[in-house]
Amino acid sequence: MSKLKRHPPHIDRRDWLAPLPAATRFSFRGSSEAAAAASRALGVELSQVACRAHVAGERAALWLGPDEQLLIGAESEAATLRDSLTVALGDIPHSLVDISHRQVAFVVHGAHAEWLLQSGCPLDLELSHFPVGMCTRTVFLKAEIVLWRTAPDTFRLEVWRSFAEYVTSLLAEAAIELSA
Repeated sequence: MSKLKRHPPHIDRRDWLAPLPAATRFSFRGSSEAAAAASRALGVELSQVACRAHVAGERAALWLGPDEQLLIGAESEAATLRDSLTVALGDIPHSLVDISHRQVAFVVHGAHAEWLLQSGCPLDLELSHFPVGMCTRTVFLKAEIVLWRTAPDTFRLEVWRSFAEYVTSLLAEAAIELSA
């Protein structure tokens, strides 16, 4: 049986918006013992501080809850990461779910990135309140997103594949207002 390849949703590249390459993603939940084992296997220290992301190379761990992390790596590392995490976690109680095909990612960047996101996100994204390295699960109008500030004027959005065009279309509408 041939393996079906999912095609990413259409996201128009703009001066302030860029789709990111496909990635490997795992939703991880577990105790501090499980988190320590996952950290070693991933090569990224899982944050113990709320709403913070840790990065090593192309791998990242985003704190989404007291026992929940979003683990991200390059698409080419899917099998390696899965196998490494499975072996490292062994008999330690945990949940590790591959959600690679559920989500897509893109960046909103530039001098007006914060303003564009504020058009549909209820959080205060001012740099002093949402600093570089901060991440959280939130909403953009009616779509759930994971929002991560990677630089002062750059945000990474993780969006369910079925909502990607909705979110980017609404951002584009906000950009029209900005240019008016």
